[in-house]
Amino acid sequence: MMTAAIPLSAQYKEPERKDKKEVYYPKIAFDSLLAKKMLAKGKATIKGVAFTKAKNNLGIKGGNRIYANQIKVVLLPVTPYFNEWFELRKEKESIRKRRYVYLSNAAYRYRLEAITNSNGEFTFPEMKPGTYFLQGFLGYTKYGYYNEYTGTGYNSYGGQTNYYQQKQYSVDHEDRIEEFVEVKNDGEIVKVRLH
Repeated sequence: MMTAAIPLSAQYKEPERKDKKEVYYPKIAFDSLLAKKMLAKGKATIKGVAFTKAKNNLGIKGGNRIYANQIKVVLLPVTPYFNEWFELRKEKESIRKRRYVYLSNAAYRYRLEAITNSNGEFTFPEMKPGTYFLQGFLGYTKYGYYNEYTGTGYNSYGGQTNYYQQKQYSVDHEDRIEEFVEVKNDGEIVKVRLH
């Protein structure tokens, strides 16, 4: 028994996904020698405190500080490659549209890391004069209440009462906290608020 071959044009084609992830990288070459030189040991110290504030329903931050407890703070040297990445990120990045701007693996290798204490404090010792970029991701949970309808009761006069029970809800957030810091003189202590 012979079967007819299906013509190629009739084969099923997977439609292109509209939510496809777009990734961008800086176009200029990364100068590893410059980055290494900027991260060489110096005599200055960067002392900081990392925190955020909870966002309200409109996305505006306010209220009490939420200190970064045991999060990683990354320090990157601000090189020409980094500047292009930062400008490209401002121009192209959109989490909602699934557009992301990344540093190359080679560039990301040239970084320092610190872990915050329970008060959000962190330190980068032995820094040279220069401009640096600090970044961390601070997760927190926001709690709130709402009234959940539980039923309706009727009295003997035909009146009606709706009953509600107060319930708690929680929403997890993660804020990207960032700041530029400049060390002007060898031996100085530079204080920074990372929020």
